[in-house]
Amino acid sequence: MNKYKITLIPGDGVGPELTDSAKRCLEALDIKIEWDIVEAGESAIEKYKTPLPERVLSSIKKNGLALKGPITTPVGTGYRSVNVELRKALDLYACLRPCKSYKGVRSRYKDIDLVIVRENTEDLYAGIEFEGGSKDAKSVIKLLAALSKKRIRPVSAISIKSISREATERIARYAFEYAVKNNRRKVTAVHKANIMKYTDGLFLEAAREVSKSYEGRIEFEDRIVDNMCMQIVQKPEEYDVLLLPNLYGDIISDLAAGLVGGLGLAPGANIGDNIAVFEPTHGSAPKYKGLNKVNPTAIILSCVIMLKYLGEDGQAKRLEAAVSSVIEEGRSVTYDLKEDRRDPTAVGTSQMTDAIIQNLR
Repeated sequence: MNKYKITLIPGDGVGPELTDSAKRCLEALDIKIEWDIVEAGESAIEKYKTPLPERVLSSIKKNGLALKGPITTPVGTGYRSVNVELRKALDLYACLRPCKSYKGVRSRYKDIDLVIVRENTEDLYAGIEFEGGSKDAKSVIKLLAALSKKRIRPVSAISIKSISREATERIARYAFEYAVKNNRRKVTAVHKANIMKYTDGLFLEAAREVSKSYEGRIEFEDRIVDNMCMQIVQKPEEYDVLLLPNLYGDIISDLAAGLVGGLGLAPGANIGDNIAVFEPTHGSAPKYKGLNKVNPTAIILSCVIMLKYLGEDGQAKRLEAAVSSVIEEGRSVTYDLKEDRRDPTAVGTSQMTDAIIQNLR
C-alpha cells in the first residue's frame, strides 16, 4: 500500500472544521497519509508577521502535495491574496474546477458536467498594479500615452494585463491532456479576442495551435466570454472542458458552480508540473467559524480530485459515490442541501461527514 506525505493547511474561519472532515474521510479509506500541518492566512500573521510563512512554501515544495482549507485575506492591510501568492510562488499554472450535478441538490439544472481549466499565472491577476495618483502610475500613463497615442485620465489606477504564448500553450496542453485522460469530448477556449486583439487574440491563437495536435481525438471550438456566459445558462449540455485565461476562469467557474448548487459543492485544484494544492473554491465564512454548520462537500470532493491525481482511482470512486449517496438520500445533510434551508432536521459539518464515512463501508 502506498504511503503519502501531504502538507495540510487548515486555513481560517471554517477551514479547520472542513480539513478535519477531509482527513477523517481519507483515514476511513485506509489511505496511509503522514500530515505535515502548517499555518497560513490570518492565523499566521500574529505569529509569523506574514500570512504566507516560508515554512508553508518549503513544506509544499518538499512534499509536492497539499490539502488546503479556505484562507482569509485581510482587507485593507496591504497583504495580497495568499491563494494568488501560493500559485505564483509554486508555479501552479493550472486551476482545475469541475462542476458536476448530484441528485438531491436544489438546482434549476440537472446532469451538468463541466470542467473549468483556468490559467493561473498571468492576466490581470498577476498583480501588476499602480495606485491612482502615484508617481509610478503617472509614469506609466505618460509612457502609454506616448506609445499608444491614447489619453488616460491622469489620476487613474493602472492594472497590466499580460498573456504570453508560453503560458497559454502550457495551459492549453494541460486542458487537452486532461480531456484525453478523462474521456472528455471537447475543449472550448473562452476569450474576448474581438476587443483585446493582442492579449486575448494571442490566447486564442496559441490554443488553436495546440488543438491541432489533438485533431481526431478531442473537438475544439472557441467562444467569446460574454456569449459563453449566456451559452452556459441556456444550454450547458453542449459544453465539456472550458479553457480560459485567469480572470474569465474565475468568473465562469463561479457561474458554473451556480448551476450545480453553489460553491459548497465546488471542489478545486491548483496544479503545476510537480506540485499540486487541493482546496474547496469557496471562502472561509468566518461568521460560521466553530458552529459546525457548513457543507463539507467541496473539500471532500477536492480530496476525490487529489486521489485521482495520485492514481488512487478506485478510492476516488468510493469517496465520490459515498458523497453522492448521502446527498441523494437528503437526510444527513447540512442546511444548504435541504429543500428548506430552515429545516430543523439539517445536520452539522461533522454529522454529514459521519454519514459519508458510513457510506464508505
